[in-house]
Amino acid sequence: MSTTHTILITKTLNLPRNSVENTIKLLDDGATIPFIARYRKEMTGSLDEVAIGDISTQLKKFRELEKRKETILKAIEEQGALTDVLKKRIQETWDSTVLEDIYLPFKKKRKTRGAAAKAKGLEPLATLLSQQTVQQIDVEAKKYLNDQVPNIEEALAGARDIIAEWVNENEVARNKVRYIFRKEATIKAKVARGKQEAGIKYKDYFEFEEPLNRCPAHRLMAIRRGEEEGFLRVSIKPEEEEVLYKLEQQFIEGSGAASKEVKLAVQDSYKRLIQPSIETEFRNTTKELADKEAIGVFAENLKQLLLAPPLGELRTLALDPGFRTGCKIVCLDEHGYLLQNTAIYPHPPQSDRMGAVIALKKLVKQYNIQAIAIGNGTAGRESMSLVKEIDFGKPVEVYMVNENGASIYSASATAREEFPDQDVTVRGAISIGRRLMDPLAELVKIDAKSIGVGQYQHDVHQGMLKESLDRVVESCVNAVGVNVNTASKHLLTYVSGLGPTLASNVVQYRKENGAFSNRKQLKKVARMGAKAYEQCAGFLRIKDAKNPLDNTAVHPESYSIVEHMAKDLNCSVKDLITDKTLHKQLDLPTYTTEKIGLPTLKDIVKELDKPGLDPRGKAKSFDFAQNIKTINDLSIGMVLPGLITNITNFGAFVDVGVKQDGLVHVSQIANKFVKNPADEVKLQQQVKVKVLEVDIARNRILLSMKQV
Repeated sequence: MSTTHTILITKTLNLPRNSVENTIKLLDDGATIPFIARYRKEMTGSLDEVAIGDISTQLKKFRELEKRKETILKAIEEQGALTDVLKKRIQETWDSTVLEDIYLPFKKKRKTRGAAAKAKGLEPLATLLSQQTVQQIDVEAKKYLNDQVPNIEEALAGARDIIAEWVNENEVARNKVRYIFRKEATIKAKVARGKQEAGIKYKDYFEFEEPLNRCPAHRLMAIRRGEEEGFLRVSIKPEEEEVLYKLEQQFIEGSGAASKEVKLAVQDSYKRLIQPSIETEFRNTTKELADKEAIGVFAENLKQLLLAPPLGELRTLALDPGFRTGCKIVCLDEHGYLLQNTAIYPHPPQSDRMGAVIALKKLVKQYNIQAIAIGNGTAGRESMSLVKEIDFGKPVEVYMVNENGASIYSASATAREEFPDQDVTVRGAISIGRRLMDPLAELVKIDAKSIGVGQYQHDVHQGMLKESLDRVVESCVNAVGVNVNTASKHLLTYVSGLGPTLASNVVQYRKENGAFSNRKQLKKVARMGAKAYEQCAGFLRIKDAKNPLDNTAVHPESYSIVEHMAKDLNCSVKDLITDKTLHKQLDLPTYTTEKIGLPTLKDIVKELDKPGLDPRGKAKSFDFAQNIKTINDLSIGMVLPGLITNITNFGAFVDVGVKQDGLVHVSQIANKFVKNPADEVKLQQQVKVKVLEVDIARNRILLSMKQV
């Protein structure tokens, strides 16, 4: 571990050095972020998962920069140009932009105009002109005429090309241009010729101009998408005049003939080399920032979706609605296993409403169904109305379930592995039912990008997106905990320390040996080493285990402490868990050890208070307005119940029971200034909204939550 990295991360993140140092040690030792956050608080100073994740990200960044420096040093050394001063400067640089500027003069280039001029022997002339002391430049240029340089003008032009590259490679000059870009660059967009009709959805940007430093991330992403699709022409640059003035101040001395040549070279250098280079740099950095923001929004939405309250272990009938193809029906037992599948055709064109009612009543009775999940896609509302009208002779809760991604799951390798004998429609219905029973366990099987809660998720850096979303899934899975005896291989994959191979091995062990009866048995799983066991044990739950601690978040390494507590209170561990009054009698400081301090002891007592409790709460049913089925049923001024389906930087999308979600712009969320919609609303939150505008042609609905 590099001390330099520790110091840099400490300074960058403004965290205690000791916490950073210990966190890096744990990460390098193979510990996962959830494990460190939950079970190594004494070492990290109780850093949360976000801070630990930031340390991990920065560590990766600095280590990649370290490798880049090694490559650069080697390249310069091979050219015989590496001095002690240059080497020291490169080694001490931790800014990638500065590093690349240092390397630029030594970088192997494709055939450039400057290189061609040097090959013609014009470098001495360029040096002479750049000194700006010679007056008779024609006389000097004439000395360099040869077969390749037939006249004075070509000699001077070649010299200017060389000077232009020197200007481009000058660190001070590039930093001056960067400074002006940072403060004054404007992003401009205009419609591409002949694309007015095809690109109508980007109409807002057909004649657009805004200071780059004021352009919000979502607008930047929209403009970039329009450009990539060929509908917009986009540029990012400041006013040319000021940049040239600053560069000329730096490079031009006097007003002689040589100075005029240098001025022409500076202008050429900016327009042809520096400006495109810095524009690309700013395009990349602004995209990176916009990506980071968009990924942050997606990650927060995904977290809320994964932690949505589950219905729990209830027998469930799931209905995947449809008109022409009918509604696919599946019945699931309390563990989500398929009991039966069939289809009903209550809607046009078949319109067999009576047959559908009879079939549903029969299935509910036959399989003792306790809840019904209905997908929110095509014919979802009509199916909901039908089911709500049926008297099942007993209470049966009916839920509308967001089916985003269910079709992608149904055609996936995961679904084929789980249900090799069922077609995609049956698998989709199963996914809808299981998503109601346990959203987390089902959604981990679907590519997060397909769940429909993102903002430009297909436009952002896919590597960054995957890393961030995987981290969110891992965090959520471990925050809830996993029943090792019922969890699928896909859910187990995200448990701290497991991964795909060990997850498969856990499932295989279950098949061969039956359910786990205690956590120690995990050590018998193939390839489950001491490290993997340490990382996963606290997050895996075993219901009805002989040792009640096996169904809690208390880590096995702390069992002896709980046993010590029970002994001191003259009771059993089970008594200590069930009788909360005993917890108040504990004098926690007396149980601290060299490795376990008060943070862990407080976590233990907190877990004993609510052993194995699911932190997600319980699912609630929801009803849309009965008379609203399509966008044509909406009118301005209506107040409707709705569900928040997506949150972005510019507002929240709300499902009011029609096919198209409506937008509550950030300015319409509350009767106060709202900077971030996520501070005010949550996914799946039940809200009341007023219809402000209905644009049927563009399929847009504008809503408000103010004064509702």
